[in-house]
Amino acid sequence: MKTHSATEIKFSNGLKIPVELHKVRMVQKLHLKPVEERLAAIEKGGYNTFQLKTPDIFLDMLTDSGTNAMSDKQVSSMLQADDTYAGSQSFSRMEQAVRDVFGKHYVLPAHQGRAAENIISRALISPGTVIPMNYHFTTTKAHMEINGGEVLEIFTDEALKIKSDVPFKGNIDIDKLNGVIEKYGAEKVAFIRMEASTNLIGGQPFSIRNMREVREIADKHNILVVLDASLIGENAWFIKQREEEYHNSTIAEILLTLCSLADIVYFSSRKVSSTRGGGICTNSEELFLKMRELVVLFEGFITYGGMSVREIEAMAIGLYETTDETVIAQSPSFIEYTVNELDRLGVPVVMPSGALGCHLDAMGFLPHVPQEEYPAGALAAALFIISGIRGMERGTISSVRDQQGKDILADVELLRLAFPRRVFTLSQTMFVIDRVHWLYKNSNLVGGLKFTDEPKVLRFFNGRLTPTSDWPQKLVARFREDFGESL
Repeated sequence: MKTHSATEIKFSNGLKIPVELHKVRMVQKLHLKPVEERLAAIEKGGYNTFQLKTPDIFLDMLTDSGTNAMSDKQVSSMLQADDTYAGSQSFSRMEQAVRDVFGKHYVLPAHQGRAAENIISRALISPGTVIPMNYHFTTTKAHMEINGGEVLEIFTDEALKIKSDVPFKGNIDIDKLNGVIEKYGAEKVAFIRMEASTNLIGGQPFSIRNMREVREIADKHNILVVLDASLIGENAWFIKQREEEYHNSTIAEILLTLCSLADIVYFSSRKVSSTRGGGICTNSEELFLKMRELVVLFEGFITYGGMSVREIEAMAIGLYETTDETVIAQSPSFIEYTVNELDRLGVPVVMPSGALGCHLDAMGFLPHVPQEEYPAGALAAALFIISGIRGMERGTISSVRDQQGKDILADVELLRLAFPRRVFTLSQTMFVIDRVHWLYKNSNLVGGLKFTDEPKVLRFFNGRLTPTSDWPQKLVARFREDFGESL
């Protein structure tokens, strides 16, 4: 019997609308407060959406990390957790799931993805080494630089184009990779990192063909390849949809192919299997032993790695569910629908649609706000004020300052609206589209932001900002004119 993905169901009127291939069996109450209360909440949070509290939020689209909906099988599996400190059966089941899904024999647990990044960075990076990659992630870059490495982003020319028809904007530029090796020497390359999919530039995937080319170069120069598999399920889905050679392959087959091309695979379970935790896996005993002692030092014993065994049980089930097209397709399908509708309405949005979320182009949305005044952060605050939707700034606030204290301006200024797996309904998605469109039509009212409290490391988490003018009050006034007493 043929199963359908969320993108394959057709309506008789010709419309293409995503349909959830699951049913809701548990609900959590949401809050939609008046616009004045939303303004007060963002003011209290220092115009940083990370500082908002759940009761003030209507739709939480900050991230898919730890916010995906678990399945009934995952929840029920937690009841069989083995609480043994060392040698837990729960870990054995998770270990087998990693072997089956990722094809790697040696497995090391970690309490989350950034903990895995810490272990890998400490084990493989030394001062003066470089790490070429398709694009950085904030915590990844921080761990690598703390250990003396230099991140080299060697993405293709298409990667930063907001609107494109290139299906794999997450590819590494092969000519640039050869150039890095020629310039620095293979011995100075700690490893090549592939991120599936590129979080900071719109969740864009890479192709198997591109990864094979990277693997060939790595083998030629005896360089390791490390795969960040946190969104590998979605990357596999895009490969099946967009890479002709793999149209008839299963997600499970594509996952095994991708992982076979990497020496080390690490992941955030908060993304890949809808639970908390993370892990590192490899087929190299030498690499396993090198990282194992660090896991014991920083995470915990090697059969729990700082995680609850209940989470480990759910992780094992979640990894298997990542191979299910009806599970993995739901989020990309809703993202694609949102992106296409916003583009139809003229709203500047990253295209083609990618993984994790819909990404609004803040510089196209707010061309009058200079990058030094953080347009993506301002757009995130404005959208929350007029809708209760919490998104995440992925622009210069997420960057750093240089040694002279000036902002290193981000390559792109994006507002990410994450779509956690199996969380939002179609009517909620339509509400998002409507409010984003309204804000775009009134975007001239939105101004910039400036820091009032700026942490030195990963400032986007805990930093506080303030508007450069009274634009939030003007935005609220316009909202009331158009919507009256409506929330």
